[in-house]
Amino acid sequence: MIIQKFSVNQYPIQIILSWVQAGEIAIPEIQRPFVWNAVKVRNLIDSLFRGYPIGYLITWQNPNVRLKDGSTSKGKKILIDGQQRITALMSAILGKEVINSDYQKKRIRIAFNPIERIFEVLNSAIQKNRRWIPDISVIFSPEFKIFKYLDKYCELNPEVNREDIYESFESLKSIVNVPMVL
Repeated sequence: MIIQKFSVNQYPIQIILSWVQAGEIAIPEIQRPFVWNAVKVRNLIDSLFRGYPIGYLITWQNPNVRLKDGSTSKGKKILIDGQQRITALMSAILGKEVINSDYQKKRIRIAFNPIERIFEVLNSAIQKNRRWIPDISVIFSPEFKIFKYLDKYCELNPEVNREDIYESFESLKSIVNVPMVL
């Protein structure tokens, strides 16, 4: 008789990110550094926004594994598969810096055009274009006030339909509720 030694559960991205921030899910020392480029991060956010699957995360409960920060896991869940996706989400959604393959700290900023409902990696042209939200992490900030931001956006872009822009903001905000399999 085979005894199942794993479980498959779905949790909203928001919950998984909060576990990572709280240290309940940790990245082991053996994992490679963050190697995704900003375009891959943009594509991940776009996939979530459009409702496409983004794969499984695999964690392992082990009493003593060395972590990236030099400490030991002491029974925490260890992220075995999904480090690039989790790190990308932490950067794009929560505004956290990543440590790239050259061991340099870097912020990845993903811009959003709520009129066209598209994403791009922030560049100087987008930064100057009033139709773009230069960094989506602003929308996920606890201080974000949707109506205040909506008013400001519509003031800068008087030709837009306010309800359409509101729907775009709400759709973007809702990606943290997308379930991931863990």
